[in-house]
Amino acid sequence: MKHTTTPRTRRGRGPARRIGRTFALVLPVVLVLSGTLAVARVNWSGAPSNSVLAAASGDVSTRASSRAPQEVLRDRLLLELQEKDPGTALTHLQQAVNNRPSLAKHCVAIARALGRAAVRVYGASRAQSYARPVCDTSFASGVATQHS
Repeated sequence: MKHTTTPRTRRGRGPARRIGRTFALVLPVVLVLSGTLAVARVNWSGAPSNSVLAAASGDVSTRASSRAPQEVLRDRLLLELQEKDPGTALTHLQQAVNNRPSLAKHCVAIARALGRAAVRVYGASRAQSYARPVCDTSFASGVATQHS
């Protein structure tokens, strides 16, 4: 009987080991993704709903309440500028800043936006006639930048 002195080693690890390694790498990813999808599908609001995306398809009033107060004020004043005149919008801007001092840091940006919108609606010379010292004459600055 003849014995070999060199040990015989297997060149490959075999298909079972490769499948096991692949499974060990893929399984955690699949579990995390399926768990994430399961959590996303749960209706956490407590209200009965058939839609999976009920939170994302809320009505307009819900979205409006989630917007920043200065954005709501700016949009309201821009609408008022178009419906009435820039003077009324500037008066209401000053009243809003007086009532809510936290809006003061946004007053300049809102007044400039009103000035630019006034130029688009009324023209530069007529828009300039509505200028007043609200927010350090930012309205006039917005008119000037839009006009040039």
